[in-house]
Amino acid sequence: MPVKMENVGIAVRDLEAAIAFFTDLGLSVLGRDTVSGEWADTAVGLDGNHAKIAMLRTPDGNGLLELFEYIHPEAIETEPTRPHEIGMHRVAFSVDDIDASLKIAARHGCHPLRGVATYGDAYKLAYVRGPSGRD
Repeated sequence: MPVKMENVGIAVRDLEAAIAFFTDLGLSVLGRDTVSGEWADTAVGLDGNHAKIAMLRTPDGNGLLELFEYIHPEAIETEPTRPHEIGMHRVAFSVDDIDASLKIAARHGCHPLRGVATYGDAYKLAYVRGPSGRD
């Protein structure tokens, strides 16, 4: 049975701020909607949910990111997952210029957690939380 990755979903505090952050980094908005109803309750396993959503695509055309901001029930703020905890930790993007990308992120108040690391002679990387502090 073939398996294809469709998208990664991220709950955000402020959909507009998250869209601005990711589009500034080069992703494009494919569509937006507000979802609710029985099908949405069944899909996510949460009765009475109502959310604003946006689907974004990476510039290479292969990656999809679904952002959603809950209208109901009220979103629950949690601490970001620590590196040794079980759970989702990141969505990783390749960029042509990490310094330029970090400058864009900084305009949105988003900075590397500890700076830029160099992995061997292969590449540089940095972990950055998005405008909600969790993306």
